[in-house]
Amino acid sequence: MASSSGMSRWANRVALVTGASVGIGAGICASLVEHGMTVVGCARNKDAIQKISDDLRDKGLTGKLIPYKCDVSDETEVNNLFAYIEANHGGVDVCVNNAGFSTHQTLLEINATEMRAMLDVNVVGLVLCAQKSVNSMLARGVHDGHIININSMAGHRISGFLNFYTATKFAVTALNEGLRKEVVAKSRIRVTAISPGAVDTHFAHRIVGEEMAKQMYKTIDTLSVQDIVDALIFALSAPENSQVHDIQIRPTGQKE
Repeated sequence: MASSSGMSRWANRVALVTGASVGIGAGICASLVEHGMTVVGCARNKDAIQKISDDLRDKGLTGKLIPYKCDVSDETEVNNLFAYIEANHGGVDVCVNNAGFSTHQTLLEINATEMRAMLDVNVVGLVLCAQKSVNSMLARGVHDGHIININSMAGHRISGFLNFYTATKFAVTALNEGLRKEVVAKSRIRVTAISPGAVDTHFAHRIVGEEMAKQMYKTIDTLSVQDIVDALIFALSAPENSQVHDIQIRPTGQKE
């Protein structure tokens, strides 16, 4: 069985977490630091990550969170991110692809610019970070690394809501399995997707606005950020001969 004690092998190793400034990404950063990892947290809002880093440092933990400003939709910025990690921390041992976003527009409303922006973050940025992380691991002979893609239940069923976002998450489902098949031919690096249902974060607030999101969250069951963090720790702490490949996690009362 996986347990938090299985996390001891990750102490003093390097994790990259994208979308690290709020919500699930911020929670993942804090947990990995608490387990003794050096975490490079990246997002467009570096100041928010710096605040999280300061709060964690005040706790006197052995791990640390290093803020880095990066837009994963920009290939040059991603290249610079990995060059920074290699120069200052050796390379990536764990990559958590958490960055993602949606707009509220329907398929009949969304324009090409909005579609490309969503694809660049949710799909292209994810592939770039996974690719560069695996290459970093292979170049250093790290064969016990881990790629974790934060997917969504939207990547497994079509609700009729946020349909272009859903399409990007179906892509992540396919990419996760494709990556596993490519990696297993070269290494024992593990690949995991975590697909949450409704989570009480600012994700919905950004899409439909503060008031509507608050009303929506009052009427549905939701997962907490900690639920998703616990799932990630479960996958990371599994025995090395065991690959937790796909975790689908819904609130108990969620119908779809």
